[in-house]
Amino acid sequence: MIKENQKYLNRVQITLDLSLVAFSMALSYWCRFVLLDGAKALTQLQMAEITAVSIVLYGFIYSRTGLYLPKRKDTLFKEIMEIFRANSIGIILLMVGLFFFKVVDFSRGQLILFFVLNIVFMLLERLLVRFVLRYFRRQGYNLRHCLVIGANEISDDFIDRVKKNRHWGYQIDGVLDNWLMPGDEYRGYPVMGGISKLVETLLSQHFDLVVIALTSADADDLGYILAQCEKAGIKTNIIPYYYKYVPTQPYMDDLDGLSVIDTRRVPLDNWFKSGLKRVFDIVFASVAILLTAPIMLFSVLMIKLTSPGPVIFHQERVGLDRKNFMMYKFRSMHVQKDEEEREQWTTKDDPRKTKWGAFMRKTSIDELPQFFNVLKGDMSVVGPRPERPFFVEKFREEVPRYMIKHQVRPGITGWAQVNGLRGDTSIEKRIEHDLYYIENWTFAFDLRIVFLTVFKGFVNKNAY
Repeated sequence: MIKENQKYLNRVQITLDLSLVAFSMALSYWCRFVLLDGAKALTQLQMAEITAVSIVLYGFIYSRTGLYLPKRKDTLFKEIMEIFRANSIGIILLMVGLFFFKVVDFSRGQLILFFVLNIVFMLLERLLVRFVLRYFRRQGYNLRHCLVIGANEISDDFIDRVKKNRHWGYQIDGVLDNWLMPGDEYRGYPVMGGISKLVETLLSQHFDLVVIALTSADADDLGYILAQCEKAGIKTNIIPYYYKYVPTQPYMDDLDGLSVIDTRRVPLDNWFKSGLKRVFDIVFASVAILLTAPIMLFSVLMIKLTSPGPVIFHQERVGLDRKNFMMYKFRSMHVQKDEEEREQWTTKDDPRKTKWGAFMRKTSIDELPQFFNVLKGDMSVVGPRPERPFFVEKFREEVPRYMIKHQVRPGITGWAQVNGLRGDTSIEKRIEHDLYYIENWTFAFDLRIVFLTVFKGFVNKNAY
């Protein structure tokens, strides 16, 4: 039933998407040449032909870029980025086609309008589809019927997440476990017997998914369970008993036919991705230095006028591969002893801050010289914030997985910072956000963090 529903949903979405392509093309034509009273270079017949070609082109692109895969567990942001990517590819190919077939009179203004309108209408359509599907799933329709094998802490975590995310449409219909009696209940779900009852259970009731949540003590049953589920043609998901010790997206490697789990997947280990990020860093830092030069010059003047001492404050921090480097900042405090500077944490209403320094720290102006660290290669625009060696040694013993943050370049801003984790806030929470960033890095993720920094990251109540 789930596959049938997905098939019908895909047909509806394809019809809606391609209708929106035609509508966006027509509306962009009307806006450009009727509303704005522009001079028409193409006839309506030519526009109809281009619209027909666009429908075929975009239909192919949408189907090839994963827009019609199940979206039950995808975030809205991920779907937005998929729509933007697909439409960007579409507009580029459409422009290449117009150039190749020498349709040079096509309005560039109309192309831009079409691109924007099509994305906006698709986003609205997908929001409506999400709302409707979640409503029907809450009403008991379009559910994915699940059998859970295992009654333990692992299955408890799965059940808790299913209950929390009802929009996934997962319906747990029963539990199999060797240590419970048939007819009992586990977390409110009926126990259908032990693992030996698997074949009988699969034949007697319809399931869309079998979730295997075995402990190491029951791992010997895994081969039997997989074989019987495959024989019945039912999809299986395995929650490994060591799931708490591996990241959310472990990388499977192949050593001459031997499957090996890389427990820490770091996308930036890929030379192309790290190269792309480095090019972005250099370009962004160069532009940022030019744009903020007046602010930096004014800050230099204010620092000199309000407090004796150097303008630039440099401090040793731990960076990529646990190597130390000197990080630059505008001096925001009175000159202090090296021991105090190395080991003392900045607090709210810290008496060491100058008046202008307090303002700089609150607005993050003191961080601007770090763009020169980016050009040097010590830092990136986006990444985990670097810490002083004294605190690194302290946190490596107190905070689990703290040292993993040094597998990428530290950043001026990061996922933790745009989520309000600056200043005297939870180190554990910061590391959770840093690890999420490291394991889930994409170029689009970096752009998102930069965007959030511009609009809500500069001024922060915890930045002192």
